[in-house]
Amino acid sequence: MNMVEVKDVSKTYKQGKVLVHALDGVSLCIEKGGFCALAGPSGSGKTTLLNLIGGLDNPTRGEIILDAETITGLSQSKLADIRLNKIGFVFQAYNIIPVLSARENVEYVMLMQGVPGKQRTQRARAVLDDVGLSGMHDRRPSELSGGQQQRVAVARALVSNPAIILADEPTANLDSQTGHGLLEMMTRMNEERKVTFIFSTHDRMVMDFARRIIQLKDGVVVDDHTK
Repeated sequence: MNMVEVKDVSKTYKQGKVLVHALDGVSLCIEKGGFCALAGPSGSGKTTLLNLIGGLDNPTRGEIILDAETITGLSQSKLADIRLNKIGFVFQAYNIIPVLSARENVEYVMLMQGVPGKQRTQRARAVLDDVGLSGMHDRRPSELSGGQQQRVAVARALVSNPAIILADEPTANLDSQTGHGLLEMMTRMNEERKVTFIFSTHDRMVMDFARRIIQLKDGVVVDDHTK
């Protein structure tokens, strides 16, 4: 069963008077429960593809199906609903809210989903413990290391029980030891929770952890192999 289907997808941007072909006729499927890396150098199209899968942008041509639902051409409100309830995002820059504690950052997604307060707190505490942040629930981002902040971001992505987590260069701002620990934790989450992970990366360590590597170059898939 596929979690993602990308059908003949192209994406063209206009920079001034110049057309930039970020993706050119990409087709691929990613299975449910996959642990997959979109790899390639800067400008290869990997982040563009991740954003299209996440409904953060629309393709110029082609179709994207997420968990058996075509998301291409949906209204912004419908896409926002899918992102809120079906997709967890982990960004390179963490994107956690500096004035909120770790627990409050994790609760924020559930607040938007309308989850009752007591249930929000219980779930946030449980998932923070699960990602190795027991005892740090009330710390603000400024009181956490980079690796701990990224774990808060992963907890926030996991807490709503999404079908898929999209991680854009999640180890880019971390030292190798911290990045390794983060990837071990994400691998465990993938195995225990069966949530699909797709990474955008040029980090060799992420590729070593991934079970499938889709290599992009100049907007096209040049290699796709499963270990």
